[in-house]
Amino acid sequence: MVEFPAINASPLIFLTKGNCLSLLQAVSAKFIVPEAVATEIQAYGDSDLTAQALATTEWLIIKKTPSIPSIIQSWDLGPGESAVLSWAYFSSGTEVIIDDLMGRRCAEALKIPMRGTLGIVLLAKQQGRISKARPVLQTLKQSGMYLSENVVREALKIVDE
Repeated sequence: MVEFPAINASPLIFLTKGNCLSLLQAVSAKFIVPEAVATEIQAYGDSDLTAQALATTEWLIIKKTPSIPSIIQSWDLGPGESAVLSWAYFSSGTEVIIDDLMGRRCAEALKIPMRGTLGIVLLAKQQGRISKARPVLQTLKQSGMYLSENVVREALKIVDE
């Protein structure tokens, strides 16, 4: 059985700070947030927008973090990345939403379906949830997300902008 996608902290943080958390629903109606990811977000404190969103958004479902299999431990990732990948590892076919490069490489090696924050924006544009991707990407960059101009240019070509 395919679970709802499991999401890591950085996509949640960037999308919340960019005031576009709802774009996640281009992928799924609900998302699994492993406890390790929730703990990482909550460490920012109650005044943090992402911690508030996590506490008040009913479609972000916090779940107990599964044990981390040795094959994922060997990648020496952070606790959030490891938890998200473990969730998908134990739930065959489950997609992960992850930006971390090493986490993405691990997902690829384990054949875990994945996409990042940029992929969420492109999908939202393709589905007509947003009229233009460029302003959303600019907002995300202003919110602290690193995207090179080359990556932005290539991504915008995909959605004919």
